Amino acid sequence: MRLVDTHVHINFDSFDVDRDEIAAAWREAGIAHLVHSCVEPAEFPKIQSIAKRYPEVSMAVGLHPLDMDKWTETIAMDIAQLAASEPKVVAIGEMGLDFFKADDRELQKRAFTEQLKVARDLDLPVIIHCRDAAAEMANVLIDFFENHGSVNGVMHCWTGNPEETQQFLDLGFFVSFSGIVTFKSASQVKASAQMVPSDRILVETDCPFLSPVPKRKEKRNQPAFVRHVAECVAELRGVSLETLAMQTTRNAQRLFRLPSELVSEASG
Repeated sequence: MRLVDTHVHINFDSFDVDRDEIAAAWREAGIAHLVHSCVEPAEFPKIQSIAKRYPEVSMAVGLHPLDMDKWTETIAMDIAQLAASEPKVVAIGEMGLDFFKADDRELQKRAFTEQLKVARDLDLPVIIHCRDAAAEMANVLIDFFENHGSVNGVMHCWTGNPEETQQFLDLGFFVSFSGIVTFKSASQVKASAQMVPSDRILVETDCPFLSPVPKRKEKRNQPAFVRHVAECVAELRGVSLETLAMQTTRNAQRLFRLPSELVSEASG
């Protein structure tokens, strides 16, 4: 049984002291591939060095909505150039809207739209961060699709209710669940995890954040813990862990165009 952790941040300083040990742990846990997200282009060189050190790590590049202080008129071009320069880049992101404490909504929407254009031009999927912004996010995407054409991607670390979930499924997106789905209080997330079609569901850690049950006491999440997310989602959906692993691995391979051997490994 093999799993793909579709969203990690192992470039963060908290992993600098033991990154090789963290890699050994994810390999022992059966994590066959990881997609390393990016919150701002300045991270790219470090993420690139990690992807070169660990062959099972793919990359993304983008600007997070909480990093609008990094926004410049040329940053979309910078993101496009970085993505085109590195074969291990499989997505643009993470990007999106975060209105939890935002006073820069219009700038977020502009940055989001410009990155959607990059993804469209490069034929890459997007990794979308959406917090307290589901309705506006859907509106931006619908407007973009009508004016520029569709893009594919994933709603990462999803916390929306089933109605919001269906809206993004209808737009063609994959939905990825993190350790939040294991939390006792996350009833609407659990309901969403039960309704996503088997060909559109993914799992992730979003490490070093959001350690899942039963690892909540460990403040630093890590890729090996994606197995606990998968176990919870499998139980919610009434399928075996092996079935859920095979489904999510196939979906990750399809969305991010990962090595085809991942699917045969997942089935083995």
